[in-house]
Amino acid sequence: MAENRRLDQPREPGRVRLPHFDPEAFGRWSEGIARFMGTAQFLVYMTIVIAIWIIWNTLAPAPLQFDPYTFTFLTLILSLQASYAAPLILLAQNRQADRDRVSLEEDRRRAAAQKADTEYLAREIAALRIALGDVATRDFVRSELSRLAEELDEAAHRRQKRERKKEKAAARGEAGGHRESDDDLDGDGADRG
Repeated sequence: MAENRRLDQPREPGRVRLPHFDPEAFGRWSEGIARFMGTAQFLVYMTIVIAIWIIWNTLAPAPLQFDPYTFTFLTLILSLQASYAAPLILLAQNRQADRDRVSLEEDRRRAAAQKADTEYLAREIAALRIALGDVATRDFVRSELSRLAEELDEAAHRRQKRERKKEKAAARGEAGGHRESDDDLDGDGADRG
């Protein structure tokens, strides 16, 4: 929201202006702290600091001890750390939950799109199968072509037989040319009669 800084309008009374910060940057920072606090490295560092604190304030000369035996200041520091750690961890968890929610919605959207694509492809394949039922298959075309080839072979064989018969008849006709014509005349007369 843009602040109203016009000079011709009065300010709203009693409104406290808080400093502005980038929630995204703060969220990333809090996630970094939460991640670090969840590591073994943090636990080791914290244990070392507490051990040094206790050893220093127990074994060091009295004027150098800054937190004597009851370790009140250490307790205050650990309470302060816990009071800040809990909200930072919750903030990090909330941000992670938001990311998970967005990711889940995106996964649902993709799943729905994939389902729609799959259903569309299934319908298209079914339509192609129905259309292919009317189309000649490769085996059918092969069988038809082989049948036609056989018929052509038979027709060629018959034609060769006829040509041989004609050649034989022509050869006989040259040998006894007049007799054939007489036979033809007799045949024609017989047909007419």
